[in-house]
Amino acid sequence: MNMIAALSRRAASRGARAYAYRLDVSDTARRPLAVGWLSLAVVSLLVSGLFSVLLVLSRAPYVKDFFPLVDFFHVALVVHVDLSVLVWFVAFGGVLWSLNSGPRWRRAGWCALALSACGAAIMAAAPFAGSGNPIMANYIPVLDEPVFLSGLIVFGIGTLCLVLRSMTAAPAVGIRPDGAGALRFGLNSAAVSLAVALIAFAWSWLVLPRGLDGRALYELLFWGGGHVMQFTYTLLMLVAWLWLAEEAGARVPLTPRVAILLFAIALVSVFLTPVIYLAYDIASVEHHRLLTWLMRFGGGLAIVPFTLAVFAALLRAPAPGRDTRPMRAALVASLILFGAGGIIGFMIQGSNVKIPAHYHGCIVGVTLALMGLTYALLPRLGFRSVNARLAHVQPWVYGGGQLLHIVGLVWSGGYGVQRKVAGADQALRTTEQIVAMGVMGAGGLIAVIGGVLFLIVVVSAMMRRHRSVRLTAADAA
Repeated sequence: MNMIAALSRRAASRGARAYAYRLDVSDTARRPLAVGWLSLAVVSLLVSGLFSVLLVLSRAPYVKDFFPLVDFFHVALVVHVDLSVLVWFVAFGGVLWSLNSGPRWRRAGWCALALSACGAAIMAAAPFAGSGNPIMANYIPVLDEPVFLSGLIVFGIGTLCLVLRSMTAAPAVGIRPDGAGALRFGLNSAAVSLAVALIAFAWSWLVLPRGLDGRALYELLFWGGGHVMQFTYTLLMLVAWLWLAEEAGARVPLTPRVAILLFAIALVSVFLTPVIYLAYDIASVEHHRLLTWLMRFGGGLAIVPFTLAVFAALLRAPAPGRDTRPMRAALVASLILFGAGGIIGFMIQGSNVKIPAHYHGCIVGVTLALMGLTYALLPRLGFRSVNARLAHVQPWVYGGGQLLHIVGLVWSGGYGVQRKVAGADQALRTTEQIVAMGVMGAGGLIAVIGGVLFLIVVVSAMMRRHRSVRLTAADAA
């Protein structure tokens, strides 16, 4: 905190800031592609929300007894996780990378969007068109059957096209960066980290031991790239934090150069991934352990200063106006959930529901930041402003429900309730276990309500464009 205070005093001594942490999105040529990615992101949340209702009900005490098919729980869990994490985050990255990109390779951007949307649709339809066989692998769970895997491959190709276009069309930051330049550097770092993640997936595939199948195969396949993807998600969240703080009138006491330095620390950590691959076999304990440490400490080095800076800015910020309260609420809720998830991560012992508690806290922290940024971007993309009152309530409902959800999971984990099980397999025998999982179920249902509110707010705004905005075929070319 002393470091942040010193930075704050130094910034104050220089007078008013000459920079703002937001991107210029006035270029109408960039909007159609960004809107396309935003539409994919919103639809993926909508479909994943339908599956989340069934997930929560299938694990809540008493209600769970009406779900005798445990395999259905696992199939729903696979689709829910992949749509609400993988597709949602990559698609929102597509929004920001499209706004950050220049005019080059625009058709490649549309090709990336088409492939990604097609792949996501196939994955969502797989439970009804395929043969199931869920594999609860970490980071990217799958249905081990042709329909779902085909969709995942198509989505992966779309993601590769998105990353290549984002890196080749990104404008230069410059030797004297302003706030927008710092955000561009953060977004470029996120694109590079996602490229490294794709390389890690391909590398793992090429060196997989022969004869593996089922969960062992997918654990090894997704472990390395999955860890690197967490850097991508975190970098997108940090960009969103700076932008949301600006929207909420909270002056973050970090100069653009300091912000770039912090982004660079996370980026440098990503480049240690090939070293780990070269040093150890992907099936070795050392490989798994080093990647875990890299994610914990490499990412944490950048997260802690950003968190302290944003927290200090919020403490000094004036009361937000009616239109900026949704962004401030989303920012605060994101800080709380991500911080809670990080703390829970140090409490994990064994394989129980403390692991999904940590996972949900961090992932929901990222999601809340992107939800708040969605509220800020909608009017700039040509849509009506969101309903300020409903948008202000939504982060508290969603974040509060998720906080209650992970508290119930941590409580249950203390009594040995295992992860990724449902129905009778949960073996809830004691009153404490039942009450704890009841808290989890109640929090999950509240979070579902918060997710529905987000969709209502966003879809309502997206259905009403500004009359002054006209997107023509020439804009999309």
